[in-house]
Amino acid sequence: MPPAVHRPKPSSGDASSKTVPALETFDRIVDDYQRRLYGFALRMTGNREDAEEIVQDAFVRAYRALGKMSLEARRELRLQPWLYTITLNVTRNRLRSKRPTSVALDALADPDALLRDSQEGPPPPEAIVVQNAEIALVESALLQLPMHLRAAATLRFIEGRSHPEIAEILNQPIGTVKSHVHRAVRILRRILGPQIGRLAPEGAPEHALS
Repeated sequence: MPPAVHRPKPSSGDASSKTVPALETFDRIVDDYQRRLYGFALRMTGNREDAEEIVQDAFVRAYRALGKMSLEARRELRLQPWLYTITLNVTRNRLRSKRPTSVALDALADPDALLRDSQEGPPPPEAIVVQNAEIALVESALLQLPMHLRAAATLRFIEGRSHPEIAEILNQPIGTVKSHVHRAVRILRRILGPQIGRLAPEGAPEHALS
């Protein structure tokens, strides 16, 4: 579970619509996005402490940036990709100054993701154990990718983002995103070796690492 984020105290100002991101509603923004941003940062770094600090920093930066935006800019803001972009930038800055981290597989997998993705109710416990191990295996392999490929692959395979969504988060053309995803798949297949056949059977869709 991600830690509780220490929320910046809102300053006084003009009230804005509930649908418009604002300092007055920043607590709700944190509640809505804290867990998913923590999961993203954890999968990018493989380290819980780093992920916690990255999310804290990202929310502080987001809060400060919102305070400088005009009402019109906040109305036009696409909040989710914007928050992911800030989190990714903080992650990049942090990883530039650190050596690669040894990762325990159980520190990466997110059982709640399996429950959220289920369309037919929660799977049985034994299925969660197996799927959890498979997710952890892929996430561990992702940490061996170069940063630019890791970001694209994590957003595509783990976060389930579309190519246009990834392009917006990474501020890249869709063609570049697709190229990075395909390169990541080739490298992941080499890393995972024979296990890839079990994780992504022949003919499986792209999000299953085909």
